[in-house]
Amino acid sequence: MQVSVRENNVDRALRALKKELQCEGVFGEMKLKQHFEKPSGKKVRNKAEAIRRCP
Repeated sequence: MQVSVRENNVDRALRALKKELQCEGVFGEMKLKQHFEKPSGKKVRNKAEAIRRCP
């Protein structure tokens, strides 16, 4: 992933980077990895995500 800084506007580049990370799901992954998740809970979450993805 790459974000270019134009005209020394670091704030705008940082905002663009955060938006890309949000779309990729990096923040959600980090939140899930902070605590242990039981295998049964992981199975339920994966099933719910699959349903949400399909139209």
